[in-house]
Amino acid sequence: MKSLKYILVASLALGLGSCEQFLKEEPEAFLSEDQYYKTQTDAINAVNAVYFFLNSGGSTIQTPYNTLFNTGMNMAGDDEDPGPGATNPDVRSLSVLAHSSTNLRIYELWQQHYAAVKKANVVLEKVPGIEFEDALKQRLLAEAKFLRALYYFNLVRLYGDVPLITQYQKFVDPAGYEIAKSPSTEVYAQIEKDLTEAAAVLPASYASPNVGRATSGAAKALLAKVYLTKASLPLNIAAHYQDAVTKAEEVLSSVDGGTGTYGYDLVTNYSEVFLPAFKNNKEHIFSAQFKSNSLNQGNNESPRCILSGIPGLNGNYAHMVRFYTNGQDKSFSIYKLYKPEDKRREATFVRSFTSPTNGRKYGLPIANTAVPGDSTPFWNKCWDPASTAVTNQSAANVPIIRYAELLLIHAEAENEANGPTAKAYKSLNRVRNRAGLPNLTTGLTKDQFRDSVYLDRRLEVAFEYQRWFDLIRQKDATGKSSFVANLHKVGKTNAAEKHRLYPLPQSEIDNNKLLVQNPGWE
Repeated sequence: MKSLKYILVASLALGLGSCEQFLKEEPEAFLSEDQYYKTQTDAINAVNAVYFFLNSGGSTIQTPYNTLFNTGMNMAGDDEDPGPGATNPDVRSLSVLAHSSTNLRIYELWQQHYAAVKKANVVLEKVPGIEFEDALKQRLLAEAKFLRALYYFNLVRLYGDVPLITQYQKFVDPAGYEIAKSPSTEVYAQIEKDLTEAAAVLPASYASPNVGRATSGAAKALLAKVYLTKASLPLNIAAHYQDAVTKAEEVLSSVDGGTGTYGYDLVTNYSEVFLPAFKNNKEHIFSAQFKSNSLNQGNNESPRCILSGIPGLNGNYAHMVRFYTNGQDKSFSIYKLYKPEDKRREATFVRSFTSPTNGRKYGLPIANTAVPGDSTPFWNKCWDPASTAVTNQSAANVPIIRYAELLLIHAEAENEANGPTAKAYKSLNRVRNRAGLPNLTTGLTKDQFRDSVYLDRRLEVAFEYQRWFDLIRQKDATGKSSFVANLHKVGKTNAAEKHRLYPLPQSEIDNNKLLVQNPGWE
């Protein structure tokens, strides 16, 4: 995937340069914008720059799918917490919902997403005027639309109404950058438009070196997720549940009741979804791509999940599970929500690490009278067991949407639209059976089935940057938001309805007089 994963496309003063240009100590020249966007290579590099915001990393930058969604989002939820190695005060305040509009991580999430949107808009503005093969040109434009939709989907879920920018901005007067928020319904309409247009053009698959780029199946699957989100809280547009079912079935295989011919399926071994040795397998619909220790394109979550002080391992234990009280157990966590026979538990967590230096095992016991011999579970989905010599980064991809999630989307939407039908049971049971669990009990009510889907979804996609987005949209049996109750349950007593949206970064409001702060954050 050289053209996508391993080429670092750097933003220069006015344009984009290739990795080789960026790494020269004494650049011979800098291209002006008018000199760039002339060739097919320029067009490809411009699109690669949009992907760049999915996975770029290093010591000075976090991008959404490379650590930022954990430090800036998931730690605010009910499954994760900052560990001893997470000393940043903005991260720690966010984790207890004591953050404000000046929180750095909240600003970085905004900035990173809008920087990516800008790159997508550059592609859509400049690439049509470059002369090269039309089929490739249309594909590249469709990739930019897909990515812009993904970035806006994240923005609208995090911040609600946001500025909708679909044109390349190049103003001399700073006032030109002052843009008011658009209603979330308008943002969603643009997301749907981009994904629909992308799905009509993108290929079903790619050959090497382009494996991992956006496909038509990915666009449809993401659109199904968009419909499910719109049908959920806060928009609560119930008609979109059926839209989610219909769109999901365009991607699901015939075995699963769909008409999709993409070849997606569940892998037999759950752990192979995350192991770098099996990356981009048939379960991956779209993922952020990583390569260990190469031009800062590694997954930087790896050391953050490893206990510090282990000889031969570079761990700082910055990310840990959220511990809370459940009955007599004062060290309860998501780990204990899994049944012992659930195969996902041992793939999602480890209880000890083996030192490659001395062969000894290292763990962290818990003094827990309710569970004698209890010990700390450590997140494991970003680990590369084939590369213990380099643990400061890993080659583990981050799934953005995968086939198991599509089955869960289908099951949830079908239940909400039509009750717990045979179709809904079939999709949920496919996920459960792969995990080693029996079929769900038949005869459940819609509310009972919903609770079952919510739980299996939580366990299936744990540590995949999904939980916060689920917390803010899910509901209880009365149809009201379960957000506050779920967070209070794990001891986050600061949680209030206002936290379902992030505040707009204060620096953005200071620089844009047309922006209005979100309710409760004024």
